[in-house]
Amino acid sequence: MVSVWPEPVERVASFLREAGAEARIEEFAEGTPTAADAAAAVGCGLDQIVKSLVFVCDGRPVVALVPGDRRGDPRKVAQAVGASEARIAKADEVEGATGFTPGAVAPFPLPKVETIYLDRLLLGHPIVWAGAGSENHLVGLAPTELARLARAQTMDVVQADPYHFRGRLGGDEAEPKER
Repeated sequence: MVSVWPEPVERVASFLREAGAEARIEEFAEGTPTAADAAAAVGCGLDQIVKSLVFVCDGRPVVALVPGDRRGDPRKVAQAVGASEARIAKADEVEGATGFTPGAVAPFPLPKVETIYLDRLLLGHPIVWAGAGSENHLVGLAPTELARLARAQTMDVVQADPYHFRGRLGGDEAEPKER
């Protein structure tokens, strides 16, 4: 039996095939809409999950790929693109810029996003897991492959301290669930 993936996941899979990427997409029935959910599903550390955060910088979308245990830093993103301000995008802005819904944002293909940053902390892992177009799909790949495929510039785009979780692992309500 041939499995049919949702259109956004197939878009990611097609992009990976065309790019000759060394990556694999996996489906998780329990869903992976937050970084904590994704880490639990994969069985990896929260710092191996890639959150694709969409910022609006002086009206244009910028994506920051950050570890699941960190918060993106709007000031660092604004400074990097020479913007006077940066804010987390609203749900409709996320979908308009990326073609993916919040909780399912893949780091590629993003034809409407010109600037993508990859936080250098992700480079410390042999494999990282990013959204693959739906809340039930993740793509696993080497961080260098992620940087290549996303056309991302590597830099520091996170706040200094990792999350300090209380109760249920994940409490990342202050930052969107884009993964």
